[in-house]
Amino acid sequence: MTVLMTPDMANFAGNVHGGTLLKFLDQVAYACASRYAGRYVVTLSVDQVMFLEPIYVGELVTFLAAINHTGTSSMEVGIKVEAENIRSRSKRHVNSCFFTMVAVDDDRRPAAVPPLQPAPGDEARRFDEAVLRKQLRRELAARFQSIKKPAA
Repeated sequence: MTVLMTPDMANFAGNVHGGTLLKFLDQVAYACASRYAGRYVVTLSVDQVMFLEPIYVGELVTFLAAINHTGTSSMEVGIKVEAENIRSRSKRHVNSCFFTMVAVDDDRRPAAVPPLQPAPGDEARRFDEAVLRKQLRRELAARFQSIKKPAA
């Protein structure tokens, strides 16, 4: 998906708001995951949103998304964001992140998704990296659970 960044998306410095970008990212993750699953999906988590460089009004922003890994009902969507200066045609990698999306049935309960069969090369690398991120998310959740204090 490519979107022109307009003044209504920016702050007083002329940079696109992070929240504007997050909304587009969620829409792209939804489109990618729902197309893969063939059903509605919901956002479970967003990881490693890295705002590497500012995005300016007047730039074209392209969102490149791929399914990196699948679980029973979940999918990791990797998104790379590039900003393009229209006049110079120069492109910059400005953001990357990972969304975990869950496929849902008509009752909004988790629904099975087809298992991902990554091709050798970049797809296999992204798959292996997604497995590691999934393990890290589980470890982090377990750590937080272990330090939770009982409600007063």
